[in-house]
Amino acid sequence: MGTNMSKKPALRVGIIGGGISGVALALDLCRHSHLVVQLFESAPAFGEVGAGVSFGANAVRAIAGLGLAEPYGLAADRTPEPWQDVWFEWRRSDDAGYIGASVAPGVGQSSVHRADFLDVLASRLPEGVARFNKRAVGVEQQGDEVRVRFTDGSDYVGDLLIAADGIKSAIRGHVLEGIGAAPAAPRFSGTCAYRGLIDSQHLRKAYRAAGVDEHLVDVPQMYLGLDAHILTFPVKQGRIINVVAFVSDRSQPEPQWPQDAPWVREASQEEMLRAFTGWGDAARILLECIPKPTYWALHDLAELPGYVHGRVALIGDAAHAMLPHQGAGAGQGLEDAYFLARLLSDPQMGQDNLGELLAVYDALRRPRACRVQRTSWEAGELYELRDPAVGDDEQALGATLASRFDWLWNHDLEADVGEARARLGWQTLSHCA
Repeated sequence: MGTNMSKKPALRVGIIGGGISGVALALDLCRHSHLVVQLFESAPAFGEVGAGVSFGANAVRAIAGLGLAEPYGLAADRTPEPWQDVWFEWRRSDDAGYIGASVAPGVGQSSVHRADFLDVLASRLPEGVARFNKRAVGVEQQGDEVRVRFTDGSDYVGDLLIAADGIKSAIRGHVLEGIGAAPAAPRFSGTCAYRGLIDSQHLRKAYRAAGVDEHLVDVPQMYLGLDAHILTFPVKQGRIINVVAFVSDRSQPEPQWPQDAPWVREASQEEMLRAFTGWGDAARILLECIPKPTYWALHDLAELPGYVHGRVALIGDAAHAMLPHQGAGAGQGLEDAYFLARLLSDPQMGQDNLGELLAVYDALRRPRACRVQRTSWEAGELYELRDPAVGDDEQALGATLASRFDWLWNHDLEADVGEARARLGWQTLSHCA
């Protein structure tokens, strides 16, 4: 009996949002007996919109660190050999002329269909961890407790609330108000994207007929033009080619998306082809293989001055939604999840040092995520020949693109966790999972 009396009460952790970051974090945390985890998802079931999502080497390491390397391997796609290390080849819009390549050794273009990956993750969650049809409407903090209310009238009380509820987060306002910051709404980037999936045999045949090199089907490509760019990469073991064709309107310094307009809609092929008038055969044939594209308005968030207020922390897109131009958004959410999972699962963790832990999360994760947000926007400028230093100088473009992602992919997450432990005054542990 005596030993039991000294046992610390379990820490109640609530996670709002059942996307990839929220579910990955819940999966890791629910393995630890000193944590009681509940995940709340507003939809009636887990589900992700969108097609492919790509991961850099940093994100693949975070996935492995969260114990998810095997399920990721089951759902993920890689560029086929001998091009397995190529992230993208960069080409001119008018004639598909080669500008250069970005190489990510050991990872290449690692991508997965969002819904497939989430299915694999969700199927591993223990019974009772996830609750559905729970849309958060408000948060209150009193003492060391957090209470979140849902639209169905129910509520949840815990010791820590982690908001993984995306760019339209219902919790972000509470955190920003709590730290005396202005509210942050999603902002329209001025860029929209046409998306489609093509049967790779169909594209191969069309390219062959027009005398276009079939290499462009097998290896991830990015075609760069003024105020527009198109990316392609194989998914579903090379059976399908994922295509995203971006167009930017730079006529407004602060572009607005109509408030009542959906962010995603159906589009016609004619509309899409019009946007790429004057592009070369490789691009035109690609787009002609997409009869019914969807049209996406790209939004991001301004860099936030803080991710934490009291016992509430923002992770993933709720904290740092970014443009997709570095394929880094989901990866930053997974880095957040990995960082918090390693610290929260540590036996030295308790009620008394939760505030310090969250302060360290904010201090170490926020500067990196903000830099990834900023450089994701800059990457879009670079691809569309608007970078102030590089412009349309092909030699400078090739050189810049060859190395500009290294800092992002080669980041040492373990060093961040080590630095966090040092700041918390914790002993280093030989990985207690």
